[in-house]
Amino acid sequence: MKVKVISRSTDEFTRERSQDLQRVFHNFDPNLRTQEKAVEYVRALNAAKMEKIFARPFIGAMDGHIDAISCMAKNPNHLKGMFSGSMDGDIRLWDISSRRTVCQFPGHQGAVRGLSVSTDGCTLVSCGMDCTVRLWNVPAASSMESDNSYDNPAKPLAVYVWKNAFWAVDHQWEGDLFATAGAQVDIWDRNRSQPINSFEWGNDTVISVRFNPGEPNVMATSASDRSITLYDLRMSSPARKLIMRTKTNSISWNPMEPMNFTAANEDCNCYSYDARKLNEAKCVHKDHVSAVMDIDYSPTGREFVTGSYDRTVRIFQYNGGHSREIYHTKRMQRVFCVKFSSDATYVISGSDDTNLRLWKSKASEQLGVLLPRERKKQEYLEAVKNRYKHLPEVKRIVRHRHLPKPIYKAAALRKTMTEAEKRKEERRRAHSAPGSMPMEPLRKRRIIQEVE
Repeated sequence: MKVKVISRSTDEFTRERSQDLQRVFHNFDPNLRTQEKAVEYVRALNAAKMEKIFARPFIGAMDGHIDAISCMAKNPNHLKGMFSGSMDGDIRLWDISSRRTVCQFPGHQGAVRGLSVSTDGCTLVSCGMDCTVRLWNVPAASSMESDNSYDNPAKPLAVYVWKNAFWAVDHQWEGDLFATAGAQVDIWDRNRSQPINSFEWGNDTVISVRFNPGEPNVMATSASDRSITLYDLRMSSPARKLIMRTKTNSISWNPMEPMNFTAANEDCNCYSYDARKLNEAKCVHKDHVSAVMDIDYSPTGREFVTGSYDRTVRIFQYNGGHSREIYHTKRMQRVFCVKFSSDATYVISGSDDTNLRLWKSKASEQLGVLLPRERKKQEYLEAVKNRYKHLPEVKRIVRHRHLPKPIYKAAALRKTMTEAEKRKEERRRAHSAPGSMPMEPLRKRRIIQEVE
């Protein structure tokens, strides 16, 4: 008779040093671990609760401006650099890590409405209500570390005076051209004092402009006549125009899917479109209770952040109908501009109360260096939480947010109004001839027409 004997080498489970971890062998046979799912469910529940306990998104405020912050721009060449412009014409370069002003750019006589940085990170373009466009030399990263750069205000490289006020500016992702928005869309070359091209479709003011990250010659604009227009610099006229029921305040292209863009609208929603098929929105992102003023995509393309007139900042999944996160403080007023940091770790918001605020993009994320074991533990808890997120108790904890009372009441009122409209439409359809009132989804309902 043959007898099988368990033989194990002592080298496999003996510690070499006293500081080493004891090696443990696991048998993953499900018959031996009958309570595995129950244990994992409890772990998911505890992970969701711990996430809420450690949620501390607000890092700090950066004060220095003396008027409302109207626009921001990040330096693509330097991780810590962030530019901000205010209503009194003040432009500042901030060091996010130390939360202090590094350099000032004085010169604008009115509100600064647009800021943009060239792809090489060397040139800052600003425009404002004083009918001027100014080019500035961006301080090198080494000078940001020194303390004396704040004492030497920068001087503009060039000043272009034009006949109309400017509302927005954006620089090409690759190239020397930049576009300004105002009474019309003007295309400028850094080496010329006059626009090299101008586009106009209608007589209304253009309020935002954004170049496509994948195709340098394509850009999108929104205007005060409720339109979103696509332009191609290689053509002599605008390409396509979409007219909505309410005005679009800002546009942001998805950097990972450059054919898609999201529009921040006055009707409290954001609308994601495919530039090749504008007659229907891909997704409607709801939750704000007042006009959405600004929007910016994460460098990963999986999320975007919005700032609203309702004094909150929200983070949405690129394909999610509702926000993943909502940030607010007691002192924060109407949010006019928001930006994701270049490493997608932080969110910066600029508001009416003259402050820039720095937030974590993941509220409970641990900042600093993580040990490999800590990182594995967090990844495991995240995976367990995602596995059981559909169960009622886990879903309730993950979704719960503390809202300011005015936001809570306004959201309840909006819900009541939409339900009343829905009931009214259903009754009207029930008392109409069959087929006379076709069902129209929300993705199409806010669009009036598409013009080519």
